[in-house]
Amino acid sequence: MAVLLLDIEAELSIWEHGRAVWFEKQFPVAEPAYHLALWLRSPAAGHEDFEFDSMQAQVGTIRVVNSDQGWRIGAVSAPDFWSAPVGWDALVSEIKHFGRSVRDGMTAMGIDPVFIPEL
Repeated sequence: MAVLLLDIEAELSIWEHGRAVWFEKQFPVAEPAYHLALWLRSPAAGHEDFEFDSMQAQVGTIRVVNSDQGWRIGAVSAPDFWSAPVGWDALVSEIKHFGRSVRDGMTAMGIDPVFIPEL
């Protein structure tokens, strides 16, 4: 499973108001899809922040934190950037969309995405 989590790469980007504000061209997208799905299924979801702890990328490459205004997304590689705050339901919807996109892409490549939990 670790090989698939690290070897399936695509552009990973954060978009806000129709423009990309952060992106990585070759990012192992299956790994954050897996960890975000586990986070959403955990009792911590909605109560604790998420910090992507990757097997290969720097800890905090993707961060999801709760603020007084709502949930924000940031990256340790861009410490001055934080997305505009969104409500919990909007955040969950985007994470689900991301997970479906990764699963669909894997299926199109002939890889069974069974190890990435469906949300």
